[in-house]
Amino acid sequence: MRSRPTAIKPARRVGRFPVLRPGKRGDIAALSTIEHRTFTHDRISARSFARFLRSRSASLIVAEVEGVVSGYALTLFRKRSRVARLYSIAVDPGASRRKLGARLLMAAEAAALRRRAKAMRLEVKPNNRRARALYRKFGYRAVGELCAYYQDDGPALRLEKQFAGRNGG
Repeated sequence: MRSRPTAIKPARRVGRFPVLRPGKRGDIAALSTIEHRTFTHDRISARSFARFLRSRSASLIVAEVEGVVSGYALTLFRKRSRVARLYSIAVDPGASRRKLGARLLMAAEAAALRRRAKAMRLEVKPNNRRARALYRKFGYRAVGELCAYYQDDGPALRLEKQFAGRNGG
């Protein structure tokens, strides 16, 4: 008697969706590569990434796509301040179109809320339309402009989002 062929289920693609996790020392080389592929000035050095990873006043969240470090969000916290600072967020150009920037921003905000922040602040180049659109979508508003802020003497827009109604604020 012949057995019936069984239906073969398609293999589940492992790692198809981004994984967000805390950064670790082994990520530093990949983070440095992302810095060089993403920014022309004001890059975070490998040494600074190592320092941020050791710091209690920093949260470094890494995005992995199919096991490859593809982006990060770095948030800083000051003692006696309820305002968190999104120091840097970057997505490797080769990993675009996966909404990693939005996912990383949400994770950075969640980290700020866990530390009882009432607001998040950041700086962005005025001509970075893509980043500004993302921040606008998430409720960030311009609160100032800084002249000659960046290494190339370019200005920055300071944006802020209030976490109103959360954490007693």
